[in-house]
Amino acid sequence: MTEWKLKRFWTEARPEPAEGGFTVTLDGRPVKTPAKAALTVPTRAMAEAMAAEWDAQQEAVDPRTMPVTRAANAAIDKVAVQHGRVAEMLAEYGGTDLLCYRAEAPAELVARQEAAWDPLLAWARDALDAPLVTTRGVMHVPQPERSLQAFDAQVRALDPFALTALHDLVTLSGSLVIGLAAIHAHLPAGDLWQRSRIDEIWQEEQWGADEEAAEAARRKETAFHDAVIFFGLCGGTASRARPGHESA
Repeated sequence: MTEWKLKRFWTEARPEPAEGGFTVTLDGRPVKTPAKAALTVPTRAMAEAMAAEWDAQQEAVDPRTMPVTRAANAAIDKVAVQHGRVAEMLAEYGGTDLLCYRAEAPAELVARQEAAWDPLLAWARDALDAPLVTTRGVMHVPQPERSLQAFDAQVRALDPFALTALHDLVTLSGSLVIGLAAIHAHLPAGDLWQRSRIDEIWQEEQWGADEEAAEAARRKETAFHDAVIFFGLCGGTASRARPGHESA
């Protein structure tokens, strides 16, 4: 959406039924994606959220204030046309998940990582049948093949809209386990985000906060919450699977 230079020309944005789902109309005309595809989304709730974003625009359209519309565009124009590649990329995070690589010292940081990350790994083991191996330091540690297969199945079962949400959750947090925990509503989004930042928070406490880094972290946190909201608008649960797949 960065190429948009659109000025407001419409009076009313409305959610409307469309073939295959719902869309948004501007004074009766259906909105298109940047690639000129039909902006058809899976739920009325998502269409209502997009309509509210369009109605909130003033003289010039600012895509930065339209996270639901941006995510829906990405799902249609990008993720849907390369679903397998996106799913494969996200599943690969399971082989090098943030939660598996622990500090060797100091003891306080080690303890914080254990307290924040061990319960998430226990959840992945029990709920997803995906136990993972932890290590100290940054040297790669192989993960059980059955765990990687379980992750792959979870990710590939998601439809393009749900997969778009998961993409942002995983890439922002650096953890497939945290992303899956978010879409399964295992813990609140804010809690999961803080658990993804154990190392950064430790560094800030030791050396002080850099304002530029802090602002980048705030933007990422907002985007993480936006992705959780977008996933909820897909249907509300991790069962938002592609046709022909078992529910996640």
